[in-house]
Amino acid sequence: MAAATQIPEVVLDSSAGPKSMPVLAFGTAADNLQPDTLKMAVVEAIKLGYRHFDTASIYGSEQTLGEAIKEALKLGLVDSRDQLFITSKLWCNDAHPDHVIPAIKKSLQNLQLEYLDLYLIHWPISAKPGELVLQLVDLMPMDFKGVWAAMEESQRLGLTKSIGVSNFSSKKIENLLTFASIPPSVNQVELSPFWQQKKLRDFCKDNGIVVTAFSPLGAIGSSWGTNHVLESKVLQDIAEARGKTVAQVCIRWVYQIGATLAVKSYNKERLKQNLQVFDWELSEDDLAKINQIPQKKMLPREDLVATDGSSPYKSVEELWDGEI
Repeated sequence: MAAATQIPEVVLDSSAGPKSMPVLAFGTAADNLQPDTLKMAVVEAIKLGYRHFDTASIYGSEQTLGEAIKEALKLGLVDSRDQLFITSKLWCNDAHPDHVIPAIKKSLQNLQLEYLDLYLIHWPISAKPGELVLQLVDLMPMDFKGVWAAMEESQRLGLTKSIGVSNFSSKKIENLLTFASIPPSVNQVELSPFWQQKKLRDFCKDNGIVVTAFSPLGAIGSSWGTNHVLESKVLQDIAEARGKTVAQVCIRWVYQIGATLAVKSYNKERLKQNLQVFDWELSEDDLAKINQIPQKKMLPREDLVATDGSSPYKSVEELWDGEI
């Protein structure tokens, strides 16, 4: 078997002591993916050297990921669960102070694991408790203080090694930092050459928070994705000049600007290619060209805003605090 690629790691700050996180994660958010396909892809990814796997209760992939981890351990692809880094997320229906601990325990049950490495608040909004549903109704303001206190408790109980947030603006994190005993170690957000988030990246860096990019390749194949990234002439020209794929240029760009990322692929060849980004660099000229790409957010989540009082956010600008 070919030697597995060593993926660089970044250190997360947490009150439980520093924790290393591989900068490249295998993402498991896929529309209508067959469990067997996902399981085989995860096992293949572990063979290739992936050690960080990103899931969420709403993805419906926790159980399959858990089965794949069990299989990888059985096959001796990793010596112990401790060699893997597993991230999951708290969905909006469970974003209530008394639902956080039951929700993380349910995720652990699905994954057949004793602890997570990272647990994130998926969105900065709550919904009526009950069944996990993607189309959110009965939206309500999140009790940020109460929910974050429960997230901290999940870390103190050893249910997760680190805690963080996802889709949070600088302003929302700033608010959270006013009462957090344990600051968030990660903010997972949409980030690609088409949505570069410089202000948010700088804010997170100043506060010791690692930024993780989701959909760095444009989320092709998802219900809300775009071809803009992979069809970008700027990125295609850079890729051609370097003898790389556009996907490799995007992944390298995220890594080179100091962020981490979760990428999704279930194709063995692409899984391999996505790892081949750590032994070369984009030039200053390449970076300057990428900086000139017109910016457009793919996932503004208009469905989370309403002017009739049925959402705490009256506009997309308010949801993102103007970072749009």
